[in-house]
Amino acid sequence: MVEGAVRMDNLSMTGAAGTTRIEGVMAAISERIAARSLVPGARLPSVRSFAKTMQVSVSTVVEAYERLAAEGVIRSRPGSGFYVCGPLPPLSLSETGAKSGRNVDPLWISRQSLEVGDDALKPGCGWLPPSWLPQAALRKAMRTLARGDIGVLANYGTPLGLPPLRQLLARRLGEHGINVPPDQIMLTESGTQAIDLLCRFLLEPGDTVVVDDPCYFNFHALLRAHRANVVSVPFTPTGPDVELFGQVLERYKPRLYITNSAIHNPTGAALSPVTAHRLLKLADASGLIIIEDDIFADFEQVPAPRLAAYDGLDRVIHIGSFSKTLSASIRCGFIAAKPEWIDDLVDLKVASSFSCGQVSAELVYLALKDGSYRKHAEALRVRLAKAMDEVAARLEAIGIVPWLKPHAGMFLWCRLPEGLDAADLARACLAEGVILAPGNVFSLSETAGRFMRFNVAQSADPRIFDVLEASMRKLRAIRKDAAASGLTAAQRFTGDTSIS
Repeated sequence: MVEGAVRMDNLSMTGAAGTTRIEGVMAAISERIAARSLVPGARLPSVRSFAKTMQVSVSTVVEAYERLAAEGVIRSRPGSGFYVCGPLPPLSLSETGAKSGRNVDPLWISRQSLEVGDDALKPGCGWLPPSWLPQAALRKAMRTLARGDIGVLANYGTPLGLPPLRQLLARRLGEHGINVPPDQIMLTESGTQAIDLLCRFLLEPGDTVVVDDPCYFNFHALLRAHRANVVSVPFTPTGPDVELFGQVLERYKPRLYITNSAIHNPTGAALSPVTAHRLLKLADASGLIIIEDDIFADFEQVPAPRLAAYDGLDRVIHIGSFSKTLSASIRCGFIAAKPEWIDDLVDLKVASSFSCGQVSAELVYLALKDGSYRKHAEALRVRLAKAMDEVAARLEAIGIVPWLKPHAGMFLWCRLPEGLDAADLARACLAEGVILAPGNVFSLSETAGRFMRFNVAQSADPRIFDVLEASMRKLRAIRKDAAASGLTAAQRFTGDTSIS
């Protein structure tokens, strides 16, 4: 053996089922680098000797080495061979575990849900399980795109976005009474980017924005990033409390109101026609601009009123995306607004992100125009309705009561038993691998401490309800013990025994 090279005679092809020979060679090397049996600077065996050891072809080892070099795991020295790169990052006990010590703030749910592994239970997250999405349509769209014009894969998209998708969106919006031509629709990277662009376009630091209480927690985070003054109005089963809404308009003179149309997040409620008309009258009298987020449109059984349909896109800006019903990985959203705003928004989009993702837009277009998508949406609505009934019954059996029975969608907004705090319950369940969505992250006034949002599509595993029930018993015991010792339940739970 050449001096400085590493012996690897004991390696064999032991990859999991479905692993290719190339991946098996890569895994064998990577595992020993991770275990520190191959240290930085160590020379790997020659291609031919390693091929003999692994009982694979020389071309297999060449391709494995090249892929590892592309990933930065090893490097090639012409005329000398391949060597382990270094230095290596420090060992970590866990890179995927949720950080339970983080404060329960508006970003708590997103961080917990996105940082954990796939084995975690996520009844608090805001998306469907992968198995509920139209996998066949997505794979078909990707194959079609891969075989198509290379320009789609290589070039920037047009400023407004893919014309055929905007034409399709115009027809879909027309089904909800929103009559808008394609040139008044601008594609974005996501629904979140749509709101971010609109805030950049419409707001100055210190401007006041109205939100529902409760509302989607990321509205809070985005508006805070834009240094807006945020005020909230209590949300009822038919929409915001109109009387209080009028008082807020008179007192604070807000610039914007941001809300969900159709299916409200987190409550699952729907705007009534009467409330919609009263809101628009107030907005017209006060000069208020409304952004309605219609991200859950395809979950509806019976269409609810759209403010943009009643308003004709005068003071209302309508946005949406496809992350909930198609794929959260394919980032594509849209803004529908009056022409003079769209023109300025295109300039802002070019300045801030130059273009929207051409590949994502093409994939969305191919999937939506496929005849199977409508069948998928119909089946999804039936499946969600069944899950809604089942999860509501399971929750009620352990004392967690829905605020209302939504007409559609995937969220249940539920009240916890007397004496339990949702943030404490979320922390207790997180320690058991269950991620929940405590109410106050949705509430600007922090008046939802006894509420929890449940995603029924993510709540099929019976372990969720076992953990909930056990954690509630634990918190009741802690509360009882805390009362006897003079500490708060939160202090007993977190171990903070300081008396303020």
